[in-house]
Amino acid sequence: MPTTNLELNGIYEIELCSGERVRWQYLGPDSRSAVWWRDLETGSEFNEASRMYAWRVIGFASDEVNEDHERKHNS
Repeated sequence: MPTTNLELNGIYEIELCSGERVRWQYLGPDSRSAVWWRDLETGSEFNEASRMYAWRVIGFASDEVNEDHERKHNS
């Protein structure tokens, strides 16, 4: 998973191996080069090595994705 072109603290749309799409915030590498993310739905932070399933970055989360996320969690 190449993360060299991602914007620090950027919010990205991620596709999980199940096809589900989620929003994660890219937190960047730590002092040991482990790359960290925050799941915006759960608030949990994790490094890429801890994920036990396949996923990929679709791109920056669009306003439409953000609005849909807000509708789902505010109804």
